[in-house]
Amino acid sequence: MSAAELLEAIAAWPLASAMRRSAILYLVVNAGHILAIALLVGAIVPLDLRLLGFFGNTSLEVLGPFLSRAAAVGLALVVVTGFCLFSVRPAAYAGNPAFLIKLALLAVGAVNAILLQSSDAWRTVAAGGPIAGTVRLAAGISLLVWPGALLAGRWIGFL
Repeated sequence: MSAAELLEAIAAWPLASAMRRSAILYLVVNAGHILAIALLVGAIVPLDLRLLGFFGNTSLEVLGPFLSRAAAVGLALVVVTGFCLFSVRPAAYAGNPAFLIKLALLAVGAVNAILLQSSDAWRTVAAGGPIAGTVRLAAGISLLVWPGALLAGRWIGFL
C-alpha cells in the first residue's frame, strides 16, 4: 500500500467521515484534544521544573510517579484524539511542515520519557533518592520539546 492509498484509507474511516459531516462531533473531539494537551503539559511541566530544582520542598517520591502517570494518560489521549483530527484531512496534514515538526517533537518527547522512565536514575528519584544529571537533562529536553510540539500544533492552521 502506497502512502497516498494509506491516507485515502484513513480519510475513508467511518469516524473521519462522521467528523466531516458533524461540526459538533468535530468540536467535541477537538475539545478532547485540547484537554488532553492540557493534562499532558500540565503534568509534565511541574514535574520537569521540580526535577530541575524548583519547588525543592515538594516530595519527588509522591509527585514524580503521580505526575508521570498523568502525563502518560494525557499523551495517550493526545495521540487518540490527534489521530481522529488527522483523519478528517490526512493528505493536507501529511504535507504540512508544522504538522511534521509536531510529529517529530512528539516522537522525541515520547522517546525521552520512555528512556527516562526505564532508567535506574528515575527509579532512584521516584524512591526519594538524589536527582542524577541524566534526569535533569531529560527534564530540560522535555521542557523544550513538549511546549515546542504545542507551538507546532498551533502553527498548523497558519500554513
